[in-house]
Amino acid sequence: MQVILMEKVGNLGNLGEVVRVKDGYARNFLIPQRLARRATATAIAEFEAKRAELEKAAAAKLAVAQAQGEKLAGLTVTVAQKSGVDGRLFGSVTNHDIAEALAKAGFPVDKANVRMPNGPLKTAGDHPLSVALHTDVVVEINVAVKGEHA
Repeated sequence: MQVILMEKVGNLGNLGEVVRVKDGYARNFLIPQRLARRATATAIAEFEAKRAELEKAAAAKLAVAQAQGEKLAGLTVTVAQKSGVDGRLFGSVTNHDIAEALAKAGFPVDKANVRMPNGPLKTAGDHPLSVALHTDVVVEINVAVKGEHA
């Protein structure tokens, strides 16, 4: 299916590009999330009429994300979790826990934007992670996991 992108989508394309994607990806993700529309002649004409305001809105989102990224860069967030004597946690620290800690610190971030390449944190200590605030803005943070002995 051919779709026209309404905003930048990682690994797919930029605003206004007409791309070919699998039908299910378009129907189940891109179109319901308002990231794309079917590339019909009328949709392309409507997009061209609104291109300037859509580009302006995309630039504003990027500016907000960059401003938040500058404040967030290098931040250390502390998360407490019960642990054994050897420093291994009972359970784990997930992206949900980190998003909650960031929200308490004054940086509301969606849990899907917290990138944990090695999966949930299972040991106490400092762990570097990245937070994707926008497709173009990825910021490194540190997560200090404090073990509370049970």
